[in-house]
Amino acid sequence: MKMAVFKRQKSIIPGFGLTMGITVAMLSLIILIPLASVLAYSFKLSPSEFVELITRPYVLQAFKTSILCSLIAALINCVFGVILAWILVRYNFPGKRLMDGMIELPFALPTAVAGITLTKMYSNTGFIGRALEKIGIKAAYSKMGIIIAMVFIGIPFVVRAIQPVLEKLPSTCEDAAYMLGASRFVTFRKVIFPEIRPALLTGFGLALARGIGEYGSVIYISGNSQKNGTQVVSYIIMQKLNSGSVDYEGAAAIALILLIISFVMLFIINILQHIASKRTNS
Repeated sequence: MKMAVFKRQKSIIPGFGLTMGITVAMLSLIILIPLASVLAYSFKLSPSEFVELITRPYVLQAFKTSILCSLIAALINCVFGVILAWILVRYNFPGKRLMDGMIELPFALPTAVAGITLTKMYSNTGFIGRALEKIGIKAAYSKMGIIIAMVFIGIPFVVRAIQPVLEKLPSTCEDAAYMLGASRFVTFRKVIFPEIRPALLTGFGLALARGIGEYGSVIYISGNSQKNGTQVVSYIIMQKLNSGSVDYEGAAAIALILLIISFVMLFIINILQHIASKRTNS
């Protein structure tokens, strides 16, 4: 009997043991150890102290504000992100490269600078805020201001997730649908949307997770009013760390709940994305 001989394919990257060791080391230093420190500090509280802290009215209100505003902002980003990606892929116009580059501006711009700029624009002294105030809309120092800031920092996730899918989708699919008598709405719903749905869920999940934990861009425009319910969770955490008696345990406990919420949301969205991808491939 002839023994089968298996040849290893040569790889540019070093062997499995070395690369796996580097991967685990980097993963531990960047992600696992910091997360373990959050668990260690939060577990210093007794179960009763933990529950009492998390169920305080202002903490629950902060969680509600962060989750609700980030959810609304992510949904808004899904709508306008699809439109922006469609324009950048399907049309040629002067300044297209400039617009494409400006999409990533929220990634490069410090979030604190973005927060200060948005606050100035949407306050009652800014040109946008002054116009909105004339029709009875208060943007800055309200939940609307938080949503505006979260839309600003979340829109690149959706655009960059959808853009490659639209580039690979040939326009002949739309032409064929039009020739068969389909309207524009039916063509989008039956031909285009099933293709971009997994990428749209990815962008939605990333924008949602970024919005829930955002601090720099919302800290100024929100107003941080406990009475008006404009405090976000990240502000509560920083408040505990910057107070006279630094409360690491309390900040870690709130951060742990925020981490669990973000992880569960991303896990559910990944499952939905996997289901949508299987349906698209089939």
